[in-house]
Amino acid sequence: MLKVRPSSLLFGVLVLSPALAFAMPQSQTPPPSKTPPAKTAPAPAAHATNGVVKSVDATSLVITRPSGKVKEMTFVLNSSTQTKGTVAVGAAVEVRYKTVGKDNVASAVTVQTKKK
Repeated sequence: MLKVRPSSLLFGVLVLSPALAFAMPQSQTPPPSKTPPAKTAPAPAAHATNGVVKSVDATSLVITRPSGKVKEMTFVLNSSTQTKGTVAVGAAVEVRYKTVGKDNVASAVTVQTKKK
């Protein structure tokens, strides 16, 4: 009868254990989802223009521009519109705005002071 020493048995286990571990299938990460990522609406691009105030009230501003395709532009004014200076008819202004839908929503209106 064949005698197996405990040390040789232990040696066999130690040598074969890593080999068996590599041979076993590893858990795989699931394949990427085939659904496209949710599309978010892009933030409206910011624009800037300048001109002379044609008319102004609490909710709108109309300016005439000295150059460009569009000679007259209308802007929506709201509670978040920042104004610097007194916006009045005839004043030269710079308007920063975003186009939301078909509306030009003013984010800032700055009255241009005449340089000396």
